[in-house]
Amino acid sequence: QVQLVESGGGLVQPGGSLRLSCAASISTFRFYAMGWYRQAPGKERELVASLTREIITKYTDSVLGRFTISADNAKNTVYLQMNSLKPEDTAVYYCNSYPPSPDYWGQGTQVIVSS
Repeated sequence: QVQLVESGGGLVQPGGSLRLSCAASISTFRFYAMGWYRQAPGKERELVASLTREIITKYTDSVLGRFTISADNAKNTVYLQMNSLKPEDTAVYYCNSYPPSPDYWGQGTQVIVSS
């Protein structure tokens, strides 16, 4: 059974940056089509960014130009670089496959953007 563990969140001021990491619990696990998702208080979980095995990336309009998804299969890790953070980016961020699998949801990592 594979677990995906998110890390790297925290409290940051508007305009700041964070890099989130998503590590697989099994070293032999390989990422193919993956995504970062987030859920803000009182809102539905949404797809933020996705990465295909062809290394094609897509982003939701609200983060386009500010966030970058990438993967390092040698480290069995997926990243989300977040720049120019805004208060509306505040959410719990999760990684998962794309489309997501119910078996892969972890605890997520909290991102709070506030002055």
